[in-house]
Amino acid sequence: MTITHLALIGPTASGKSALALGAARALGDVEIVSIDSMQVYRGMDVGTAKPSEAERAAVPHHVIDVADPWDDWSVTRSQAAARAAVADVEARGRRALLVGGTGLYVQAVVDDLSFPGEDLALRADLEAQTAEPGGVAAAHAELEGLDPDAAARIDPHNARRIVRALEVIRLTGRPFSSFGPGLRQFGPTAFPVALAGVWLPRDVLSRRIAERFAAMRANGLVEEVRRLCADPRGLSRTAAQAIGYKETIDALRSHEPGALDEAFDLAVRRTRSFARRQRMWFRRDPRITWLATAENPCVLLPSLLATWSR
Repeated sequence: MTITHLALIGPTASGKSALALGAARALGDVEIVSIDSMQVYRGMDVGTAKPSEAERAAVPHHVIDVADPWDDWSVTRSQAAARAAVADVEARGRRALLVGGTGLYVQAVVDDLSFPGEDLALRADLEAQTAEPGGVAAAHAELEGLDPDAAARIDPHNARRIVRALEVIRLTGRPFSSFGPGLRQFGPTAFPVALAGVWLPRDVLSRRIAERFAAMRANGLVEEVRRLCADPRGLSRTAAQAIGYKETIDALRSHEPGALDEAFDLAVRRTRSFARRQRMWFRRDPRITWLATAENPCVLLPSLLATWSR
């Protein structure tokens, strides 16, 4: 019998994790596979909204706490780790519920995408340039000139992804956006998996994002960042770009009065901008069955279960 898995997608703070946990508990034969690029890091718990120990004890979770904060993580590593987890779950006769919000990472797992090679020396050169004052803005402007499609999809503040795009362009002579033609093509998935998405009104999502950051601050995000920064091995360029962490690190280094308040306000604004890009990415995919509500997303559980049973 063919096992069909499910990918539950949607923008950050849309309630995917709680809904996934409810589905796994209701069905009994389901394990959760995270496709989150930051929940992979040990010690980055509060700011990534990582499932609690009790939640992970109740339902098996995969691809969480698999890297140290000083390690680089990539879409290629995420693809390999998630695919291996799905295969392991399936081999035991169970179903995988994949949960993610970043379009490229989700599509890399469910579709047959391939990725260009690397040039670490060139990357180091580009990273040094972006570390200079105004370097990130200049690099993004260069990317806009070389590959407008890629520039439109990448956060202008995300130095890591801008550097990667420029690295690929210089390495291959091709636009970064030309790799993975499946990004704009939606055919059969790489393995049997249905796709469902959580859709909330923009004002509801905006409020939930602000509430999430308030809760993270109250639950110790600043202290968590202090602990991470105190480690002499530091944070990798990947981990240091995480929204919430990046702004808090900058605030702690500035020692300016009110810097933390401004950092959290900036993190909320950047997350809202990120959520808009997530929605734009996902709504292109006709394979997604959208489940919409203006209430607590957990009310969507019966609809989600019905979607997966079809």
